[in-house]
Amino acid sequence: MSVNAIRPWRDIYRRKSRKIRIGAVEIGGDAPISVQTMTNTLTSDADATIAQVQACAEAGADIVRISCPDTDSTAALRKIVKGVDVPIVADIHFHYKRAIEAAQAGAACLRINPGNIGSADRVREVIQAARDHGCSIRIGVNAGSLEKHLLEKYGEPCPDAMVESGLEHIKILQDNDFHEFKISCKASDVFMAAAAYQQLADATDAPIHLGITEAGGLVSGTVKSAIGLGNLLWMGIGDTIRVSLSADPVEEVKIGFEILKSLGLRHRGVNIISCPSCARQGFDVIKTVGILEKRLEHIKTPMSLSIIGCVVNGPGEALMTDVGFTGGGAGFGMVYLAGQKSHRMDNDEMIDHIVEQVEAKAAELEAERATDTASASSGAGIAPAPHAAE
Repeated sequence: MSVNAIRPWRDIYRRKSRKIRIGAVEIGGDAPISVQTMTNTLTSDADATIAQVQACAEAGADIVRISCPDTDSTAALRKIVKGVDVPIVADIHFHYKRAIEAAQAGAACLRINPGNIGSADRVREVIQAARDHGCSIRIGVNAGSLEKHLLEKYGEPCPDAMVESGLEHIKILQDNDFHEFKISCKASDVFMAAAAYQQLADATDAPIHLGITEAGGLVSGTVKSAIGLGNLLWMGIGDTIRVSLSADPVEEVKIGFEILKSLGLRHRGVNIISCPSCARQGFDVIKTVGILEKRLEHIKTPMSLSIIGCVVNGPGEALMTDVGFTGGGAGFGMVYLAGQKSHRMDNDEMIDHIVEQVEAKAAELEAERATDTASASSGAGIAPAPHAAE
């Protein structure tokens, strides 16, 4: 029985949306919520961009967006696409030819505003290029770049103006019988973005790309994104997310997964539960957790680890984690495995030992998963015996 089956107050009911594909990644419907980021290298420097995309993919990015502002960028895109294993979204703002070139170069998705790329004929050319090359499209509405007629109508950027912009762009694609699209409605203001996304979720069944744009630096941007995206995801809104930070794109990926992980929407790697530490701690919790976060980055298997400084909350937290360590004072602590008290461990040997225990547990979980997959595969396509339904 799943945890949520006995704890219904943790249930999140996702909004129903159409499913599209960005390369091999499904977006919307019952597909897992995907995590995206965007490179900040010069796209024309194909090798540097490939290296950054690969680093993001190693951190877990499902999709990576790359800006294509000029012909040098779209020329490099072909090499970039061939050099990486994740789908690439080409970010196009104004020039319709860049979109066509990006589609020809192998982009899996084009990020455009149909209303910004010129005449109806030019829009149709871009749509045809997307159709010919198997691209999807992301309609990217941003509070900072709304159309002039909407700013005149509403007086300033606001949720109503953003949603109206999005629906106008959707109509352009649908009038051209193109339906492989998703949509974002971003603002740097958390309240504006949240209100716009809620309206948008009610107005269309298109998959929704969530983001708080220009959120800020690593700390402030993480907080804004966690509040804005977290509340929307909690309401069941959102099929793919990007955390927008003035920081290394790898950090955006890590934080995106942490937001999903905190809501139980997706799990990747080790979820460390740790205390803030106090005078009761039996070892240096903050230093220990910092080291463990680095040393456990290679673990991709979803699992949990509790690192608690004393016995006040330590044993209770350890009951709910795969591996746990609770400080006991006098230079030692207690190791817990699968929620059960296992053995004592000296504090000065604790880090290496915990890494070994986590690696062993990850291998065990992967073996169980492989066995389950093999069992499911072996049973596929086998007709039930005549009495099986009785």
